[in-house]
Amino acid sequence: MKHINKIIWGLGILSTIAITVSCTREIPQLADTQRDFSNSASVQVFNAVVKSVRNYVYVDGVPVSGTAISSGAVFPATAYSIKLTSGEHSFLIKDTLSTTKQTPITFSQNLEAGKSYTIFTYDTITSVKQLTVLNNIVIPTDTTAQMRFANFIYNTTPVPNVDVYSTKKGLATPIFSNVATNTVTNFIPYPSGITDTFYVYSSGTVSPLLATTKVNSLTRTRSYTTVYSGSFKGTKLLSTFANY
Repeated sequence: MKHINKIIWGLGILSTIAITVSCTREIPQLADTQRDFSNSASVQVFNAVVKSVRNYVYVDGVPVSGTAISSGAVFPATAYSIKLTSGEHSFLIKDTLSTTKQTPITFSQNLEAGKSYTIFTYDTITSVKQLTVLNNIVIPTDTTAQMRFANFIYNTTPVPNVDVYSTKKGLATPIFSNVATNTVTNFIPYPSGITDTFYVYSSGTVSPLLATTKVNSLTRTRSYTTVYSGSFKGTKLLSTFANY
């Protein structure tokens, strides 16, 4: 009987060990997830550099963009922004192709907790410049969205400021007026849930048409930027993306 009890006792221990090992193996090894963004800033990058095709973004020496950003595109493409801790950060934006003629651009940016920023790169691949803009986002209490306009058209000589009109608002009054190159307007309220078309003209004129784009059904309470970029004497681009 004692011998049998010892066998049962030993099997019990082995069974317990097996259960413990089995349970231990089923625990997933998960990477740490950041859930507290109270000390973070939101950052986007818009590429308005003429003819650039393979831009990657690095922060403090670490790559943060997984795919190349071409001219007229925003990073991140499928989200409003990336989150970075507040404080001073070093940025590097460059074309990683070994044969590229594009000059890399490096700069430092002090980010404040709870703030939202858009970094615009512009000019040409041999003279890349950047402008960091604080996004003064105000969430509407009604059904409207927010819209602003950025003018990063490139030309070798100065070009006129621009006015922006829309189909819904008509040609009587521009929705954005006298916007200089390499500047970004403030946000203004704009109707959500409608499809509209924007038209860009030199200030004070309604001819010739410089660029046009369709703006599809803005989401209520969200904020957007429409960017006029490209080459004044070549291909002009109008791109709309969400900031929030």
